[in-house]
Amino acid sequence: MGPACCLQVSLAIDPCPPHFARTMNAPPKLKPQDAKIVTLGCRLNTFESEVMGAHARAAGLEDAVIINTCAVTAEAVRGARRAVRRAKRDNPDAKIVVTGCAAQVDAKMFADMAQVDHVLGNGEKMLAESWQMDAQTPRVQVGDIQTVKQINSHQIEKFSHRARTYVEVQNGCDHRCTFCIIPFGRGPSRSVPAAEVVAQVRALAESGVSEVVLSGVDMTSWGGDLPGAPPLGVLVRAILQGVPQLPRLRLSSIDAIMIDQDLMDCIRNEPRLTPYLHLSLQAGDNMILKRMKRRHSREEAIALCQALKDARPGIAFGADLIAGFPTETAAMFENSLALVEECDLSYLHVFPYSARHGTPAERMPPVAPAKIKERAARLRAAGEAALGRHLQRHVGMSGEILVERQSFGRLADFSPVHLPGDLAARPGAILSVKIESHDGHALSGCPV
Repeated sequence: MGPACCLQVSLAIDPCPPHFARTMNAPPKLKPQDAKIVTLGCRLNTFESEVMGAHARAAGLEDAVIINTCAVTAEAVRGARRAVRRAKRDNPDAKIVVTGCAAQVDAKMFADMAQVDHVLGNGEKMLAESWQMDAQTPRVQVGDIQTVKQINSHQIEKFSHRARTYVEVQNGCDHRCTFCIIPFGRGPSRSVPAAEVVAQVRALAESGVSEVVLSGVDMTSWGGDLPGAPPLGVLVRAILQGVPQLPRLRLSSIDAIMIDQDLMDCIRNEPRLTPYLHLSLQAGDNMILKRMKRRHSREEAIALCQALKDARPGIAFGADLIAGFPTETAAMFENSLALVEECDLSYLHVFPYSARHGTPAERMPPVAPAKIKERAARLRAAGEAALGRHLQRHVGMSGEILVERQSFGRLADFSPVHLPGDLAARPGAILSVKIESHDGHALSGCPV
């Protein structure tokens, strides 16, 4: 996956469920000899960490530890602060640079930490000049993200230590869901032009990359700021037609209600577009969806999943669900719980509701913390049962996995597959396997 380097990303959590923000309960212990970036959060952060690593290397910042933060929940912010403290404890002589969404939203909080040397905003972190740090460099460089109107295209050859490569196609969000702080960390929606995306994906495929993941904050808003406002499906079709040598194209989290007809046609007719979608559902009760300021109803979510299954038999779904949103009653929660089976979800990413300062939901009547915890546990249990049902469907079947590490890979629908322990295959290779069993968490198979 390219030469190892002290500033390559190696601490981002590989996602499962794959497409929304992840937080870390225990920040990883840094190993100075093989990692200098801690990546928290979403796949877009993972992409951006690769870019920052290149900028930092070029600037000669071998002595820096970079914390690329997430702000999606209060726990994510707490995790970022823990990561900062641990980074300094494990690397006492290192320069600590904090960036990402949490740094953008609350730069002062990180600037007030004695361990932090520099704070970079989300707009600044992608600029090479921001990493030219010396004694005269301002300690805090965080601008108004709402004034950022474009994406600077960044070419990445391959991702370090990863089987798949992410490509940023969109950033920012123009919507204001009442629980979400991310628009304040990412700014307005802006898109990378299709021709630039196709060129980057083509270069990756020609370098041997087997799977490319399109990433963004609000993926289905791609194109809205481009001439003619093309929908996401136009981009997907352009990639698949323009890069016929790419084995797999995957989408990151998408807004369920915004799937356009071109994208639906690609899902139906393009086998290289992986049969897995991670849907930003958030709840299954119409009143809660309204109070969240979501743009779909539970009926629309159920109908969409059925339409997708009709278009692409065998397609799998993941979803983000929030437990204990303010004003959620027991009956409202049961509607969300029922959505797991009604949409035939296979992977759940469950968020216990976490109030974010400055959001409208913060002012709504809260659910008791004990109830939030209990409902989150019930959702996770439903998710485990759903995953078991999903895995059982694969037993006895054959398929192809993308090898992520020795003796482990994923099917196109993102199902995890363990292989015999003595099998060694290079990360990024595609391998045909026969599925023999599952343990409720992953499949077991053998090469064929």
